[in-house]
Amino acid sequence: MQRRFPIGAEVLHDSSGVHFRVWAPRRRKVEVMLEGGAAVPLEREPGGHFSGLVAEAHAGSLYRFRLDGGGAFPDPASRFQPEGPHGPSRVVDASQFHWSDGAWPGASLQGQVISEIHIGTFTRQGTWEAARAELAELVSIGITAVEVMPVAEFPGRFGWGYDGVDWFAPTRLYGEPDDFRRFVDEAHRLGLAVVLDVVYNHFGPDGNYWKEYAADYFSRRYKNEWGEAINFDGPGAEGTRELVIANAAYWAEEYHIDGLRLDATQQIFDSSPENVMAALTRSFRAAAGRRRTFVVAENERQYSRLARAPEAGGYGLDGLWNDDFHHSARVAVTGRDEAYYSSYKGKPQELISALKYGYLFQGQWYLWQEASRGTPSLDLRSWQFVLFVQNHDQISNGYGGQRLDRLTSPGRYRAITALLLLAPGTPLLFQGQEFGATSPFCFFADHQGELRRLVRAGRLRFLSQFASLAQADAQQQQPDPGDPTTFEMCKLDFSERRKHTPVYRMHQDLLRLRREDAVFQRAVAEGRGAMDGAVLGGECFLLRYFGATGGDDRLLIVNLGIELDLASSPEPLIAPPENAVWELLWSSENPRYGGSGTPGTAEGGEWKMPGHAAVVLRPEKRPSV
Repeated sequence: MQRRFPIGAEVLHDSSGVHFRVWAPRRRKVEVMLEGGAAVPLEREPGGHFSGLVAEAHAGSLYRFRLDGGGAFPDPASRFQPEGPHGPSRVVDASQFHWSDGAWPGASLQGQVISEIHIGTFTRQGTWEAARAELAELVSIGITAVEVMPVAEFPGRFGWGYDGVDWFAPTRLYGEPDDFRRFVDEAHRLGLAVVLDVVYNHFGPDGNYWKEYAADYFSRRYKNEWGEAINFDGPGAEGTRELVIANAAYWAEEYHIDGLRLDATQQIFDSSPENVMAALTRSFRAAAGRRRTFVVAENERQYSRLARAPEAGGYGLDGLWNDDFHHSARVAVTGRDEAYYSSYKGKPQELISALKYGYLFQGQWYLWQEASRGTPSLDLRSWQFVLFVQNHDQISNGYGGQRLDRLTSPGRYRAITALLLLAPGTPLLFQGQEFGATSPFCFFADHQGELRRLVRAGRLRFLSQFASLAQADAQQQQPDPGDPTTFEMCKLDFSERRKHTPVYRMHQDLLRLRREDAVFQRAVAEGRGAMDGAVLGGECFLLRYFGATGGDDRLLIVNLGIELDLASSPEPLIAPPENAVWELLWSSENPRYGGSGTPGTAEGGEWKMPGHAAVVLRPEKRPSV
């Protein structure tokens, strides 16, 4: 008998029945309680596991584990919870799904353009099936990977997914497990990678039965922002490490997931010889077999070692979210620097440095936290940093979940979009960003009773770090996370693709330029060595992308301030190649995008760079004199 994973219920095809295995070291007796059937005792193993073959069980069987003859609870490694986290677990036979992606090679992080989506609000229906129907449209505009916000089972009718309690069970809210598989299979057919956001830093508070099986799942050695810290390095940590390492492999093997995004890794505490993040990354890659994969981390403390190879002292992940770029860009286009934005000025040099060097804070003093922030990342490649001007957190951390284009001028928004999509880093768009979606994205969570009150109060307390949101009038107007209308208003309206044709067209054109222009492609491949930048004014700067051969460079000029005269600029990076002049290749002020037109460049005399705009220039050869 050969199991694929160390825990959970698995249908065995070389014998009759289902094999169950669960880690419950605090218990003396564990029984499988089949719905409508008898209790079947499992055999205790030396390490605290209980296991056994149940001949009466089959794919589709509903069950719970009865512990020490008392209460019965869902399987911690349940593959599906059809009635939610408080109901019975269901046996799932993943081998019955027929994949059609045998030729799919997988995906690496380098070269990706990512769209972050929340299945519950991505479509009106909020299901895998409805989302699957929209994948082709994402591909058509130049998206290469879709990153799905967490799907592990959580309580209630709606939620972000970061309070999941059954890590192996895709939530029943979006459909059946095979619906998820069909979503991935279709994505691969279209050439689209699928990334799954996973939460290994805490368990949700509702439907959390982990302590019924083992107190060792939790640690008192560390303080966690969202409840009890998970035990990865203390006594009894072997069960928790097994859980996470197996879960990472599970998504690669049974759902053909191409990448993982590890949420808030600063809250994963582990002093083991091999950090659990390194171990789960190895497990994920091994389970994918020949398919290429990638793992990206969010890390508020900006520890660059996560993205270094193990032989260089790192954890072997591929990339990191770069909040510094977001924070500086947001200050630059909104002029607001409250709370955690207060250490950023949004100046041109910040944006240049973020694209050249990754994190802006690599160990300097960070006034907002009154501590040093970050570690050196100068050795990392540009594509290892995931860049964004919007994501689920940052949109919701504002008044009413308003998107960035509602907080700045149309011209500035077009200009910062050009910077994002032509940057050598890995760009990420949040669902609907590409067509200027008007739907907000608020925090929502369907909790009941006292927990609902506590969640709302906690949300208001968090937002009060922003002086403008701490005022009574702003607090009163913040949407209630537990109100179904808060969830409903966050759903996308795809008719806006037609209504907002100019912004949609702009994203398509920029992504085509990123994909098809050899000079921009070289910058994506080689990073900082193929690009340099210079400040031209208080809110104006340029990036020069170097071609493989001399004389075929590209110039991206971004001006977030007023119109600027560039006719005589004492900056060598603005000089055209020898025997050439700059000609306009692309402009954010093209009327196709809702702009007001762009004055041409001139060989001499007047050269005006429009305010609140971005332009791309290429050299045009002139006869040598």
